[in-house]
Amino acid sequence: MATNLSNFQVQLENYSKRLENNCYIVLMIKRHLQPALMQVAKYFPVAALLGPRQSGKTTLAKMAFPKYSYVNLEDTLAFKLATEDPAEFFERYSPPVIIDEIQRVPALLSQIQVLADKQKKKGMFILTGSHQPALHAGISQSLAGRVGILRLLPLSIAELSSAGIKLSRDEYILNGFMPGVHADKVPPDLFYGNYYRTYVERDVRQLINIGNQRGFEVFIKLLAGRVGQIVNLNSMSGDVGVSSTTLASWLSVLEASYIIFRLPCYFNNFGKRLIKSPKIYFTEVGLAAWLLGIENAAQVFRDPLLGGLFENMVVMEILKARYNQGKEPELYYFRDQHGLEIDLCINHSRNLQPIEIKAAKTYDSSLANNIRSFLSFASNAINPAVIYAGEENVRVKGISFIPIHGNLPQPL
Repeated sequence: MATNLSNFQVQLENYSKRLENNCYIVLMIKRHLQPALMQVAKYFPVAALLGPRQSGKTTLAKMAFPKYSYVNLEDTLAFKLATEDPAEFFERYSPPVIIDEIQRVPALLSQIQVLADKQKKKGMFILTGSHQPALHAGISQSLAGRVGILRLLPLSIAELSSAGIKLSRDEYILNGFMPGVHADKVPPDLFYGNYYRTYVERDVRQLINIGNQRGFEVFIKLLAGRVGQIVNLNSMSGDVGVSSTTLASWLSVLEASYIIFRLPCYFNNFGKRLIKSPKIYFTEVGLAAWLLGIENAAQVFRDPLLGGLFENMVVMEILKARYNQGKEPELYYFRDQHGLEIDLCINHSRNLQPIEIKAAKTYDSSLANNIRSFLSFASNAINPAVIYAGEENVRVKGISFIPIHGNLPQPL
């Protein structure tokens, strides 16, 4: 009995140390969005923090507002109270309060409007949500002029670096950027497999009725095989076995759930921008790697989609930088009738910053060939750059070559 008790005590101590270490890691990783979140709460009675599941929204909200009360609408009792008796709900969880997964009960937004107008205080409610449609519809109807909206994506390379975590190109792609992977040391194949089954499939089922579960799985894996490419839904419909109209609805839901990001093509004519087909990226590159069956860093290096996965990662890094400053994306790709393509263009007040993205680890001036062609006719181009997987940070004839660990382009 004494031996068994001793073993139990050792296991308990080890578990406690692991919990302390995980909490320390999470707290070490400061989210760059926090200043923007706190600023929004100074000017609006409601701050809405949107983003994919498990991206750290709850942790950020609690860190930014440690004295606020907290309720999660995924909790059965809280959900029941919120749906059946909103007045009692807000008596129990009176502001200032953090309300997690607000999209579960969008009807609460009307009551929040009443309370915000009655009390006329800033920062009363911090709302988090994973789905755009229900929450955005409620905001447009109930909280217009009363809410500041921010988006939190998974961790960035800069955030990991500030916590002393630096990985190789292939390790970044394999592990992805979900806080849970880096805090709990969960093997990425185990984490993303569970993430897909627990969140991706469930959230999509909540928004639309998927009659062909197998077809949906084929579709999302085909999307992973086309990262950084224009997706032709008509051609994919034959492979999946459903209509292109159904695929379009699935894609919209994946985008609404922050699983997919669509990068539009740039045109001076805004109407053409909306018509031209976008390129597809995964918000979390680690999920894309898992869907492709990649199990270790060596497989990343050998995978024929390495270039697309690296491009996916860099585009998301730029998007995170913009979201973390409360900016809209204003990100595009460029392609002309002659086939010249620029991977990413950042719109800075009608000036375009062209960026080429290369998975190469060795600096070579030829990496900028497309940018040089672009500069020959683009009079509004500024700060051209190549982001690559090497270590040298150089500037040659006005073009910056920036390592992935370097100072990536920021909003102006």
